[in-house]
Amino acid sequence: MISSQNFPNRIEDFISAQVISRGLDERTARAYRMDLEKFYFWLEEQEPQYGKTVEANQEKANRTETGWEAQMETYLEYLSGEKGLRYSTVYRKQRVLGYYLAYLVSQGVVEQFRPLRTLRPPRESSVDTLLTKKEVEAFFHAIDREYEELDSDFRRRVCLRDQVMMELLFYHGLEISELLRLEVSDYNRKTATLTIRRKREKNRTEYLFSRALQKQMDEWLSEHVYFEHGGLYHNRMFLSKLGKPLSMKMVINIFDKYRVMAGIEKVCKPKDLKNSLGRYAEEVVREQG
Repeated sequence: MISSQNFPNRIEDFISAQVISRGLDERTARAYRMDLEKFYFWLEEQEPQYGKTVEANQEKANRTETGWEAQMETYLEYLSGEKGLRYSTVYRKQRVLGYYLAYLVSQGVVEQFRPLRTLRPPRESSVDTLLTKKEVEAFFHAIDREYEELDSDFRRRVCLRDQVMMELLFYHGLEISELLRLEVSDYNRKTATLTIRRKREKNRTEYLFSRALQKQMDEWLSEHVYFEHGGLYHNRMFLSKLGKPLSMKMVINIFDKYRVMAGIEKVCKPKDLKNSLGRYAEEVVREQG
């Protein structure tokens, strides 16, 4: 297996070769990057020793059935069984992992690989509340358009706050409760990492891989003082106009506002935006043929 110290460079090289050079959009690159990073993180949690081996053990690195394929298939089964992800989402992740394996072979990192086994599709609900690629793009375009058209500095700050929250939901899969628990001190500007506070599980760290989102986060934190009002909640990441913590209902209302502005008529909630990144990437892959 490849060292945890090397995987960021491996992923970026793959993204450059398979996404950027082919003229695909930034959201596709983000989705591919997130898929591969999560696989590596899961792998290290399951097999800590993989973070210490690597090119130093080329014989092991070149194994196929007992190496990459078996681990990836176990990971996909974990996503389907324990995490309960939709079949279409797991299938799309499988395709990305397959592309990555082919890339590693082309680079001589592994000698060969066999196609990953496809999981059997389960019965799924007939009610589709996830956003399509077109709807996701319309949703964020609505936020961008409002920000550009607003003539009040304070209203632009509110829009920036909303933009950061919605991007964190979509690109990093935060629960609304996790979003609302965030504090200013949870974000490290130097490393662009965000500590997610969780109730029943240990905290996790998310790297904000999008330079655009990093910039928006920096801008929001610079404007944060206008929402603090010298109150008790000055360290809470997302505050209302009155300087109080946002409620779940407020976040739902913010989502509904831009859903309507984007012309999205289906009944959906913020959690559906949170779960739509996989579908977005899936549709991009389908468009590639």
